[in-house]
Amino acid sequence: MDYREMTAPCGLDCFNCHFYLAKDNPDSMKVLESYNRLMGIPMEVMHCKGCRAEGGLPDTLKYGLGKTEPCTPYSCTQEKGIDLCCDCDDFPCDQLHPYSDRADKVPHNTKVFNLCLIKKLGLEKWAESKAGLVRETYFNKWWTL
Repeated sequence: MDYREMTAPCGLDCFNCHFYLAKDNPDSMKVLESYNRLMGIPMEVMHCKGCRAEGGLPDTLKYGLGKTEPCTPYSCTQEKGIDLCCDCDDFPCDQLHPYSDRADKVPHNTKVFNLCLIKKLGLEKWAESKAGLVRETYFNKWWTL
């Protein structure tokens, strides 16, 4: 797997996301079907190819948030000619600010943590050893100190 291509510039791990995995994973498809039933989001909108493949503007952002431009971290990394936000001299910056109102539903609050791990471990090692654990902990475990 090309982890660079499947990691959004902001540190989200597309390769672990239900919206990306649903085409090949029945459990992920069930998650999308539940979103479809609960929120009425069309199935074709929820099938994502990954941030980079969709130019920083996945259909879920267009449909769900009415976005018409790529997200700011994607655009910024493109302008600066870097792959990931953690490659930037200004990291971390306000473009990576977490969303408290959606923290229980979207993994955006893991961005800076993922980027710090990528910087420390390298992209491949993070992707293979930590990314899935971060997502699992975020969505399924109580936090502890």
